[in-house]
Amino acid sequence: MLVGFGLCGIPENLIAALVARRVTGLHTISNNMGVDGFGMGLMLEAGMIASHIGSYVGENKRLETLVLRGELDLTLIPQGTLAERIRAGGAGIPAFYTPTGLGTVVAEGKEVRSFGGRSYVLEQALRADVSLIKAWRGDRHGNLVYRKTARNFNPVMATAAKLTIAEVEELVEPGELEPDAIITPGIYVHRVVVGASYRKPIESEFIRSFSGGAA
Repeated sequence: MLVGFGLCGIPENLIAALVARRVTGLHTISNNMGVDGFGMGLMLEAGMIASHIGSYVGENKRLETLVLRGELDLTLIPQGTLAERIRAGGAGIPAFYTPTGLGTVVAEGKEVRSFGGRSYVLEQALRADVSLIKAWRGDRHGNLVYRKTARNFNPVMATAAKLTIAEVEELVEPGELEPDAIITPGIYVHRVVVGASYRKPIESEFIRSFSGGAA
């Protein structure tokens, strides 16, 4: 599992280290696949990914090419369902019912049951061997604090893997983090690394122009 929403809150340094090792045949789970030339897009370009489970892939042309050629197996899941399947995996819930996707290709081959006069699709939990997550600050016990929207998929993915590796921008000593600010407790985190540097690019930049006089 790799965290992030677009390019927000992704473990840039862990991805770079993974690309440097040239690991292949990976089966990844992530909301999106980064962009060409950055984030998980670098893993695609290095030929590291064999299959991908995610929600949105519209910003990566390389992924489109690989899927159309039949060189990469892609499974798309509604974003809320993806988040809940991961959360359920971390909570020890094997499956749950949701109305999302009912009557569409999302529900094909899945069990459908009626509750209270409404039909629901059975979705199974998702877990991974490894989760690579990204936090703003963390301590040596693995307690983590995320900053604003960089929180996104981090808390749920931190709980849903056999091994969770956290990349932090700032590492502090135990006791320095405000207890009420800790979002992921250290019990879920197995390794903590400090990121060397960050680019933090904007995925799609939109600039609004204004005309006319003062309001």
